Amino acid sequence: MRLPVIDRRRLLAIGAALPFISACSAAPAEAKNYPKGRTEAEWRKALTKDQFYVLRQAGTERAFTSPLDKEKRKGTFVCAGCANPLYASAHKFDSRTGWPSFWQAIDKGAVGTSTDYLIGYPRTEVHCADCGGHLGHIFDDGPKPTGKRHCINGVAMKFVPA
Repeated sequence: MRLPVIDRRRLLAIGAALPFISACSAAPAEAKNYPKGRTEAEWRKALTKDQFYVLRQAGTERAFTSPLDKEKRKGTFVCAGCANPLYASAHKFDSRTGWPSFWQAIDKGAVGTSTDYLIGYPRTEVHCADCGGHLGHIFDDGPKPTGKRHCINGVAMKFVPA
C-alpha cells in the first residue's frame, strides 16, 4: 500500500493555513477591564443561567426564542448585565433571522467589537462597552443607511419602553 504524497504546493497551502487554524482553537482573549466589571461569582449571582451563558461565555440563544425579536414598541434595549443603553427601537428591523437585529448601536460608545474565529472563519463580535458582555455579531447584510446587521441575542438585553 502506498502512502499519499504531499506535493510542494499542498505543503505550502497547509503552512499558510496554520496560523488561521491555530487562531480558531486559541483560548479566549484576555479579559479587559471594563467600567462595570465583576468577578465570575458576582456575574453568576446577578444573571440567569441563560444570560450568563450568552453574556459571559459568548454563547448563542436558539433562534426565534426571544420575545425581543418581535418587540415593536418605542424604547431602548439595554444590556441585561449592566443596564448600559445599547440600541434604540428606531434602529431595529426584522431581519427574519430569529434574533433581534439593528442597523446601528444607540451611539458610538455603546458597544465594542472584536474578531471572533469560534466557528472557523472571522466574524465581528459585538460586546457591551461597559461590562464586556457578549451580545452577538455584526454582519454586512443590513439595510441602509449603514448596510450593517447587528444580530443580537435577546437574552443579552432588556427592553425599557419609552
